[in-house]
Amino acid sequence: MAMHASQPLRVPVGSDAGRWSTFHGEKTLVVAARTVTSTVRVLECLPALLRGDARVTVVFAHDPTSAFHDGVLDLLHDTGCRVIPWEQVSHADPDLILTASENIDVPDGHCPVLVLPHGIGFQKQVPDARAPGDRLSGVVPDSLLESGRAWLAISHPGQEEQLLSSHPKAAGRTLLVGDPCYDELLVSADRAGAFRRALGVPGTHRLVVLSSTWGPTSLFGQDPGLAARVLAALPYDEFRVAAIVHPNVWSGHGSWQIRNLLAPALEAGLMLIPHIHAWRSALVAADVVVGDHGSVTLYGAALGKPVLLGAFGSESVPGTAMAALGRAAPRLDAHDDVHGQIVSALAEQRPERFATVAEGAFHQPGLALPRLRTALYDLLGLSQPVSAAPPEWFLAEPVETGAKATAWTVTTTGLPKDGPDAVTVRRQPAAVWREADDPGEDETAGRFRHLACDEREPDRRLLESASVLLCGAPVRSAAAGVRWIGETLDRLPGCRLAAGGGLAGRRRRSGGAAGRADRGGRHDRAGAGSRSARGGRLRAAAGRRSVGRHHGDRAGRRACRGRGAPAAFTPARRPVRLSAPLPRHPAGSPPTSRSRSSCARGLPPAS
Repeated sequence: MAMHASQPLRVPVGSDAGRWSTFHGEKTLVVAARTVTSTVRVLECLPALLRGDARVTVVFAHDPTSAFHDGVLDLLHDTGCRVIPWEQVSHADPDLILTASENIDVPDGHCPVLVLPHGIGFQKQVPDARAPGDRLSGVVPDSLLESGRAWLAISHPGQEEQLLSSHPKAAGRTLLVGDPCYDELLVSADRAGAFRRALGVPGTHRLVVLSSTWGPTSLFGQDPGLAARVLAALPYDEFRVAAIVHPNVWSGHGSWQIRNLLAPALEAGLMLIPHIHAWRSALVAADVVVGDHGSVTLYGAALGKPVLLGAFGSESVPGTAMAALGRAAPRLDAHDDVHGQIVSALAEQRPERFATVAEGAFHQPGLALPRLRTALYDLLGLSQPVSAAPPEWFLAEPVETGAKATAWTVTTTGLPKDGPDAVTVRRQPAAVWREADDPGEDETAGRFRHLACDEREPDRRLLESASVLLCGAPVRSAAAGVRWIGETLDRLPGCRLAAGGGLAGRRRRSGGAAGRADRGGRHDRAGAGSRSARGGRLRAAAGRRSVGRHHGDRAGRRACRGRGAPAAFTPARRPVRLSAPLPRHPAGSPPTSRSRSSCARGLPPAS
């Protein structure tokens, strides 16, 4: 539920605040909160600047005039901030107004206003809230510059030159600080592996991060279906994909709209990163960034990540570090071989590739917080605390987000000339599989496909059409595994093979009967025995290994060996031993192939 700051505060500011306050500060700092993006930028650096100093009373003032004000009050209240309505700012008698939004309507007064960047410098043109045209992002109105109250924090000396060329009234009103956000990213840069593990990315996988700023020329504004196509193009057993979406998109369109547009990608395993703080650790975790003209993409390039530009808007300002990135980074052609382009970017990346771009954006990294604290206390008229420099905190580990894929289109390729044990298996999430993009089955090329599902797959159509079913939870014993296999084959006539608990059961070619269930790795007498299943027998076979272990999202990552066991679950390029041919489906048919139509009538699939 949205919060409201309609009532003036009495504590810790107000006409009689002294009667009610526990802490009595010497100075009052008002943080102007206008958008989620700008508010988060202040919240991320202010604790380190004022740490342990009781001389400064801090309140947040909500300016509701932005088109992207939604979510600001929720953020402030969730963080535990005291919030005053904008009309109370002048009555609070602030000693300093701090903001990362250059577009606030500063009330009359004499206190200085310190404006932090909420991105990287003055990189693009944005719509002007006060006029029908555009304006340079990051620059305060000329009236505030003329008053002599405004101070603009910059991250590079070149930004001052840029400002003076377009806004001469900014002369003498800049403070060279650096970029606190970039410094935080650098501190945690060597934790990329730990952050990937925290996100649930398997150790052998690469993490592709899609970064979209806001507006029609952004990555997702230009192509809302890009995430689904990237997931469809990348082998599931080699890559994971995450998306960072600008807070203005969340504020302007709402989480429901975003999740609805990205629904196919989310069902295929897309990790939609929370937009408040978590994007920083997700960016550190990235192996490759697919982005646009937004600051997150430039941060990724400055960290030495491979970068592909899936979009790049014309609103990028010439002569800036962002414009330089637009010239240096290769483009992603989303309608070509996406997998090949990403693999090439990973192979060809050199850590120093974008070094010149980073040098043009960030001056003397690592000094932003000390410089900013000096500026803050100078403007407050206080001496700095006699203590060590502001702490350099590591970013918090990200939290695993998103649902795992539970249905896969499995393509197997193997020819006699490759050897009897050589089969290439590639899994793609079924939620984003498109027949138009699939080369189809080709018996002469030894290429076949089928549908495999975890039993927890929520789409009934996919579950009932799957040729292979995987047990979603560990089984307590071999006997329980045998029972689950038999029940699954009975319940789902379209299923040809069920696997779980180290066991796999295959339907007899005669139709409704279950074939054999083989124990992976060793003989387990507790699993021996038989049961009737529509005229067939389900047996636990001893001796030879037939199926590797399958658990959750790792289902089928080990080779399947033994008579008639299809190699549905082995990652690409791993050898698989087969003693019977794979199930074949008619060329050009969807991966559910022959089981789909028969399942729709409640009949077993053709054999």
